[in-house]
Amino acid sequence: MPIINISLTTGQVRFSHPILFECYGQSRRTSSPPFSVNVSGSVYTFSETRNRFTAVGCDTKAVINGTVGSVNPFTMGCISTCYRSESVADGDCSGMGCCQSRIPKGITYFEVEFNSYYNHSRVMGFNPCSYVFLVDQDWYKFTSNDISDAFYNGNSGVVPAVLDFSIGTESCSDARKNKYDYACVSENSNCSNASSGSGYFCSCKSGYEGNPYLQNGCQDIDECKRLGEYRCHGTCTNTPGSYKCTCPLGTKGNPTAYDQCLPSLRSNFPVVPVVSAVVGGTFGLLLLIGSCILLYQRMKERKKRKLKEMFFHQNKGLLLEQLISSDKYAAECTKIFTLSELEKATNNFDDTRVLGRGGYGTVYKGLLSDQRIVAIKRSTLTNGAEIDQFINEVASLSCINHRSVVKLYGCCLETEVPLLVYEFIPNGTLFHHLHDPDRPTTLSWEDRLRIASETADALAYLHTAASITIFHRDVKSSNILLDDSYTVKVSDFGASRFIPMDGTHVSTAVQGTFGYLDPEYFYTGQLTEKSDVYSFGVILVELLTGQNPVSKYEGRSLSTHFICMLKEGHLSRVLDDMVVQLGEKERVQAVAELAEVCLRMRGEERPTMKEVAAELDGLRRPKRQSPWIVAHALEETENMLGRHIDDNRDIHGRSDVGTSGGI
Repeated sequence: MPIINISLTTGQVRFSHPILFECYGQSRRTSSPPFSVNVSGSVYTFSETRNRFTAVGCDTKAVINGTVGSVNPFTMGCISTCYRSESVADGDCSGMGCCQSRIPKGITYFEVEFNSYYNHSRVMGFNPCSYVFLVDQDWYKFTSNDISDAFYNGNSGVVPAVLDFSIGTESCSDARKNKYDYACVSENSNCSNASSGSGYFCSCKSGYEGNPYLQNGCQDIDECKRLGEYRCHGTCTNTPGSYKCTCPLGTKGNPTAYDQCLPSLRSNFPVVPVVSAVVGGTFGLLLLIGSCILLYQRMKERKKRKLKEMFFHQNKGLLLEQLISSDKYAAECTKIFTLSELEKATNNFDDTRVLGRGGYGTVYKGLLSDQRIVAIKRSTLTNGAEIDQFINEVASLSCINHRSVVKLYGCCLETEVPLLVYEFIPNGTLFHHLHDPDRPTTLSWEDRLRIASETADALAYLHTAASITIFHRDVKSSNILLDDSYTVKVSDFGASRFIPMDGTHVSTAVQGTFGYLDPEYFYTGQLTEKSDVYSFGVILVELLTGQNPVSKYEGRSLSTHFICMLKEGHLSRVLDDMVVQLGEKERVQAVAELAEVCLRMRGEERPTMKEVAAELDGLRRPKRQSPWIVAHALEETENMLGRHIDDNRDIHGRSDVGTSGGI
């Protein structure tokens, strides 16, 4: 389960997990694989205060089964119905399009079951799918659009949930009696009893931050250097565990409120006898008012300027300027935008400009002063080490100039969270065009072959021709954008890794998307160029079959099922109808065999992306033979087939890969 963040203050871990779905069409039913999570025997339980069991749909019955503690089973659920889309209201999750249930305290294991009354036949026009998930209630707010696929696609099929964690089984008062085992060792730490009723957790006292489980781990916060978090619009003085905020000399009022330190008339303008004429008094009053207005404006502009400067330095703006100035080409292709430029482009980040929201940021549509339409992404970086890498990646990615890679124009560092500025691609994702249940795909065979070729060419460029080798690490159809002419634009480099010039791989924490993840990378943790090749093989299968890679077929993943049908000579049974009707048989067979080679378990048996791109480019020319594919296909024996299918099932056939078990 990918961890989003850990809070030592509340003793909680926030992680993401899949949204389960069940969709009904005219001729088939598709559903996500079975899902369960088990943290028994660990220090974790599912938070009953933060999580809600949620079902979304207009013909949906959902049940959650699990265990409280180690032995006590429980079952609960809810029902969600509706008959017209107009009857569904935003924010209302009481059974009309959405239902929610609280969960018991101390859950260590759960699994989900759900189905429908009428296979969505009565609501097919506006709600062909049911969605079920356990979700952080502070994050999820139901809207009427969620009964369509907008919520699932907009969040890439995942939602956040929360785990509570605790130390041991003793309360704070009992744990303090044993000073050798007591975990809250920092002098400025607090102990809190766990909400699950067993054990405790540590946190830093108010005004301190750090690790309460280490000696001197909780350090004083200098609130005066964090004006974005701690309100002080006057003179700030740091103190141990706190700070003082006073109005500047010559003013008085509330320094914690904006523009509330007003000039002190007693100190600045002593009262004098009225000896001047009415005209003189009026002039003095106007002068006073004008001076106050001017003072307010200057203080406001100064505060805004200082805040921008602080964020610019905090986000390593000087490092980016140094990188740009040291490279003439980088200086030409990387732009540091000002906040005012992007505020103007997005109408002050108005909600009507939002293109999408997800666990990793919000994307806005903007219009720059040079009339370029752009997509502006708000990042979610949290520490200095991430920002250093973020700056290096901006400098490198901005200089990538390839027709099938989304162009990064630059960034803005004058906000607390950095903003990225990309070219705007208007026509959605490949995933949307292949799997949108509300509209049949219009992608012809030639379109699919061209999309595959352009995607392979872009990945080959990142692997071998770019100024620095880049492994994408999250190649999937939802990261392939299409413009109005269906030209490919590979996007989302948030999971990418930059490889040293003399390196062939890098060891990382396993990260990717279920159904596309390279099994060799999953087992070894070593990311290579062949990891992207495997994920691209899944996309080839997706283009050939029109099916979602997370779907199950006779207990097997789509990739495993496809390979079995290919080996048994039944390829036509799994092909999309449009591919069968419009595709040239020899070229379809060649692409299928190329997909099989890309999906081999051992990376050394897969081709490089450069070889794949060359093969697909050749297949786009009519009547061309595929000697490279034929030569590699002949190497496969019956024994290799058996081993490949068994190994592939281990990755794609189990329902709990990357989700079951402990954190």
